[in-house]
Amino acid sequence: MTEAPALIGVWKQLVGQEPAARTLSTASAAAARIVDNQPVAPGAMTHAWLVTGPPGSGRSTAARVFAAALQCSTGTGCGECPGCRTVLAGTHADVKLVVPEGLSISVAEMRSLVQAAARRPTTGKWQVVIIEDSDRLTEGASNALLKAVEEPPDRTVFLLCAPSDHPDDVSVTIRSRCRLVTLRTPPPEAIAQVLMERDGIDPERARWAASVSSGHVGRARRLATDEAARQRRATVLRIPLGLRRPSDVFTCADQLISAAEADAGEESKVRDEAERSELRTAMGGDGIGKGVSGAKRAAEAAVKQLEKRQKSRATRTQRDTLDLALVDLAAFYRDVLVTASGADATLNHPDHASEIAQAASAWAPDSILRRLEAVLECREAIDLNVKPRIAVEAMVTTLRQG
Repeated sequence: MTEAPALIGVWKQLVGQEPAARTLSTASAAAARIVDNQPVAPGAMTHAWLVTGPPGSGRSTAARVFAAALQCSTGTGCGECPGCRTVLAGTHADVKLVVPEGLSISVAEMRSLVQAAARRPTTGKWQVVIIEDSDRLTEGASNALLKAVEEPPDRTVFLLCAPSDHPDDVSVTIRSRCRLVTLRTPPPEAIAQVLMERDGIDPERARWAASVSSGHVGRARRLATDEAARQRRATVLRIPLGLRRPSDVFTCADQLISAAEADAGEESKVRDEAERSELRTAMGGDGIGKGVSGAKRAAEAAVKQLEKRQKSRATRTQRDTLDLALVDLAAFYRDVLVTASGADATLNHPDHASEIAQAASAWAPDSILRRLEAVLECREAIDLNVKPRIAVEAMVTTLRQG
């Protein structure tokens, strides 16, 4: 079996995604020919793309890399020209990036974006709109986007990122107007390699982080570099065998919630204060002297609106962090089921193989399944806006009872 050629330029960032890289690279080359008024094969390049894949596979990275290739001076995604560098740095004037900070993307935000996307490129070759987590579009926002996708302006490209092309994630009408690019779960070897080469991580630590990250590149990097993240994972994986007394249900539930809150708080604290300070300064709220009272009132009103958005972002960050913990927990029970069945499958938590074997010998297969289903139901309940503490306590109760 011949080895796939190594990715070069901006495409090196697509860890373990060689098929997707080839598809997007071919399209960016066709886009460059369109700009130069050269003939291209029908369908070689299109105005709307949907990038799907499991968490951590690099959906948003693929979209940004493709955007960089579209703005590249050579049309190949060289990674060295000003077009590539500014897109990857997030400063290119013709690349609009939508990253939902709250629980959804509003219709007002989408309408504003569609209007901006209708303009011709100013400094680049294309007007590019990247919508991360497009599964968070509200119904109104989806309708606003659909109008733009149905009648796209010249030289405008929409790049949507979602977990899948299922109607629950992307509406059928929008999906039908996009070309689909599906990412796969990156193999541990590819993740370890990029951790060593890009981040300078010790080979042993890199291989460990890659093996326990379930194919999530960002999670692997965090586990390799952040001791607190390693401690939180260890706390989560102590839960299955730590539920001995009824009181342990509430203790473990509190540990899960507290860890998510602490993680969200650490991520938000510095960023929130910097945003508030910058906003007050921009609006003259920190000024002194005569005539500044009006500016102070306007600044305080703007800060209140900012704090409201920050609160929504913190809620989302907390839920995302809690969801990562639940994914780790579900993977533990999956490993127990694999071990109990004698299947020849790779464990998600190979460093906890002894605990997994202990659980496999102690629990019946139907009990393991009930525990796994309880974790999945908890994830679904939180996604439906059930209070996290209530959902987690109900889950942990089932985990103890089996």
